Amino acid sequence: MHALKKRSPLRRVVLASAATVSGLVMLLSLKPHTQPEIAAAPAPAASSGAGSSAGTGGSSSGGSSAGGSSSGSSSGGSASGTRTVTGETVQTRWGPVQVRVTLKGRRITDVTAVSYPSDNPRDQEISSYAIPQLRRETLAAQSARIDSVSGASYTSDGYKQSLQSALDSAGL
Repeated sequence: MHALKKRSPLRRVVLASAATVSGLVMLLSLKPHTQPEIAAAPAPAASSGAGSSAGTGGSSSGGSSAGGSSSGSSSGGSASGTRTVTGETVQTRWGPVQVRVTLKGRRITDVTAVSYPSDNPRDQEISSYAIPQLRRETLAAQSARIDSVSGASYTSDGYKQSLQSALDSAGL
């Protein structure tokens, strides 16, 4: 009698094992065709207040800038007008995070992440969903007391620290 007969349980085990190994090899060899893109925070709308774009050098569309000031800076009009304040650069495990806040009076009207981790595709993927969510929460809460984004703990903590330093510099 042959060991791999048509109705033999050993034949079924061998075929099932071969199919499992083949499927696993195909799954592990699968590579994504495109790299994820970062969703850039929308540019602040032009306001009729006192020059809110004065002194705001650098790109607000993202990217990681390892340099940058370690202290906050501000520009713009008086305490009741529109002004822009940049928070401190916070060094996180995955890279620097820095936030720029636009205020009208005591109200936060816009928040932009000036720098955030984007050195590799995974950093870009995390930042692409974490930064817009942190921005929405900041605008809703009108403070730095916001929830962290799940899966982006370091970026969230750096964002909140930089945001708080910007708000402190603005006197809020």
